[in-house]
Amino acid sequence: MTALDEVTWDLEELLGNHAAERPEDAIGSLLDEAEREAEAFAEEYEGGVGELDGDGLREAMSKLAGIGDLAGRALNYAHLRFAADTADPANGALLQMCSERSTAIQTKLLFFELEWAALDDERAEELLTTEGLDFCRHHLRLERRYRDHLLSGPEEKIATELSVTGAGAWSRLFDELSSAIRVGIEGEDEEATLDIALSRLHDPDREARRKAAEAITEALEPGLRTRAYVFNTLLQDKAIKDRLRSYPNWLSARNLSNEASDESVQALVEAVRGRYEMARRWYRTKARLLGIERLADFDRMAAVATDEETIGWEDGRELVQSSFDSLSPKAGEVVARFFEERWIDAPPSPGKRGGAFSASTVPSVHPYVMLNYTDRRRDVLTLAHELGHGLHQALAAPQGIFHQGTPLTVAETASVFAEELVFGRLLEAEQDPAARLGLLSEAVEGQIATVFRQIAMNQFEDRVHSARREEGELSVERFGELWAGTQEELLGDSVEVTEGYRSWWSYVPHFIGSPGYVYAYAYGQLLALSVYQLYRERGEEIVPGYLEMLAAGGSRSPEELGAMVGVDLTDPGFWDRGLDLVEGQVDEAVAAAEEVIGDDGI
Repeated sequence: MTALDEVTWDLEELLGNHAAERPEDAIGSLLDEAEREAEAFAEEYEGGVGELDGDGLREAMSKLAGIGDLAGRALNYAHLRFAADTADPANGALLQMCSERSTAIQTKLLFFELEWAALDDERAEELLTTEGLDFCRHHLRLERRYRDHLLSGPEEKIATELSVTGAGAWSRLFDELSSAIRVGIEGEDEEATLDIALSRLHDPDREARRKAAEAITEALEPGLRTRAYVFNTLLQDKAIKDRLRSYPNWLSARNLSNEASDESVQALVEAVRGRYEMARRWYRTKARLLGIERLADFDRMAAVATDEETIGWEDGRELVQSSFDSLSPKAGEVVARFFEERWIDAPPSPGKRGGAFSASTVPSVHPYVMLNYTDRRRDVLTLAHELGHGLHQALAAPQGIFHQGTPLTVAETASVFAEELVFGRLLEAEQDPAARLGLLSEAVEGQIATVFRQIAMNQFEDRVHSARREEGELSVERFGELWAGTQEELLGDSVEVTEGYRSWWSYVPHFIGSPGYVYAYAYGQLLALSVYQLYRERGEEIVPGYLEMLAAGGSRSPEELGAMVGVDLTDPGFWDRGLDLVEGQVDEAVAAAEEVIGDDGI
């Protein structure tokens, strides 16, 4: 067993006072308690929210927070256990049980949101001035923004009850199907998980990349029609909900939850699309570096160095920890706890969900980070990214259950900042021109993936949601056509989109479980780069405001949070200035490439 194999999380803390029980029994006990409290809450408050005074509102919200903590502990335990091993039927059954019971609890409490939203504005604002409501004031204001999109009480209860067998169930099925995909790669004894197979696309050898891409396409094929059916079903599910709730377009509900106007999001999308040429410029340069006339899609992530550096777990951990230590002692202390107290699950394994995430869980416990660490340099940056999320979530925990989380548009701030910190250290330590180019190329490709590719994926979503509503059920070929078309718009003549790549939309979980999510990556990336640029310019001066911003969680609007570190999100030129920072990195990488090309005579 290696050091990495031992980096698994301990979920026992989520069970709280019931940790001594068998986990399944402990989960049941938590949900029993939450259900009893929800029933008592409904008896006390249903039909009377409009009669509450300020003190009564504060007391009611405190009780809701307590119920949310109990149910949240149970549901997060089940989600995390399922993510670590989606192949075990017991984990799936536990998650389903928790989802069903949590939904039943939520249904009992729906009345409060509806009655609160029904209050007239003057009365609501009067109540919101009550002292002691800091833990929920912003949340209560946001809830009232949904007034025009709420259904009647009975309708909302039916919708909530059916959600457990609707979108949530289809999303779980997709996760199970995707996690079960195995890729047979030539020359390897065992079939690889999809994550490991995708990592082969970084191989410096083009033939190895081509074979890996073909193997991935082949592995995606058997379940492609089923995954397409799942996607079709969820597209129609959303169309029905948007119609019933009177949302003007498929993205409006997501924008509302992100505290972003439809107009501001469209401005971001158009700003990024208007500068797609940045990505194409890099890919043309990369083709020259690789000695080929034109990249194919499987060449985009190829290592430009002939021997990509590997970084083992212990070295990666030390690098990331020291980077947070350099930012501030407080940040370093929080991050150290993730390593020391088993808040991380790092090794890839059969059945484990792909990718990486940081789950905030509930404020009374702590976040948990999941990785699939394969010793690539990119994995070190992913570790930094997820621990940035973890730092953000841990610092915001005192805000409580209503304000710990942030809108998706702000949620990437700490993660991208952390990546930039670690990348800066890697680059500073590297003196060899070819190795520096390798680092710079990874950084630029990370920007392309997070800003440009996510907007291209947003455009794919836009077209499939529109096509499903206009054309009916979409075929596998139609999905592939829309996927290839939006990718070709980004890549232009710089990259060939191969026929096999047309099915690669079918493993992206965000399209399934979080429709409209992906543009937030670009939003968050450009915001985080702006904050990091201020840090580079002003150093320690910005750190207190930055940590204060993270600690504020979602207790303020994105504009107010940005102002805490000197960023004006209301400025129409904000997106272009963020893109200017990306262009500066592209310029630096292209210059380094030209130097290497000149030296090698390529």
